[in-house]
Amino acid sequence: MVELREDERMDFLLAEEKMRIIQSPTVFAFSLDAVLLADFTYVPIKRGKIIDLCTGNGVVPLLLSRRSSAKITGVEIQERLYDMAKRNVTLNHLENQLYMIHGDLKEMPKRFGQNKFDLVTCNPPYFPTPKKQHQNMNDHLAIARHEIFCSLEDVIWSCSQLAKSGGKVSIVHRPGRMADLISLFRKYRIEPKRMRLVYPKQGREANTLLLEGIRDGKPDLKILPPLYSFTENDEYTDELRTILYGK
Repeated sequence: MVELREDERMDFLLAEEKMRIIQSPTVFAFSLDAVLLADFTYVPIKRGKIIDLCTGNGVVPLLLSRRSSAKITGVEIQERLYDMAKRNVTLNHLENQLYMIHGDLKEMPKRFGQNKFDLVTCNPPYFPTPKKQHQNMNDHLAIARHEIFCSLEDVIWSCSQLAKSGGKVSIVHRPGRMADLISLFRKYRIEPKRMRLVYPKQGREANTLLLEGIRDGKPDLKILPPLYSFTENDEYTDELRTILYGK
């Protein structure tokens, strides 16, 4: 039996009702961005190795495990979130496939060596570090949302070091960082190959960017059709509903 701590709750994981996930409103609860990343990214079906940086409570590895039998490692710097992720692996009986590490993503190339993974995924902090008084008062949320322990360049460097030549890197971020992402991908030998923008609804500005690159790949960026989250009646679009709940 998996123990819940403090204000934690146990929810169904949206994309797979048979899976459960431990969350906390004051520590960490997964967002739509994580679900979109897991749906967007290429996944080696059987063989191969996957690593998910900034894994939080392990939501992306849990979702990817439904599409692949590859070994998946999750890395989380916050001990409380790492503990949640580890218990989520146990809760869903995935100990033979998923492995969680409490550590700094910048240290992972030294730990694993270079060119080790077929796929690297990351849902990193989105916002440059503001002054302390402008950060979220909740340290757990501040670390998850702001570049306190890692910059965007740290993230892309780590992804590049960990990915095999020909391996893929998938990241979710904000459209306002698109230029930074593309320039950093290329700086660290990750060639952008697929991009998709997510919009709250038609007629609105995009609020989410999905980008996938190939380590040492050839230039050829494909812009995928836009994904709209909500209809004019504020209901999920058919495509988003399929992503969340399946066909």
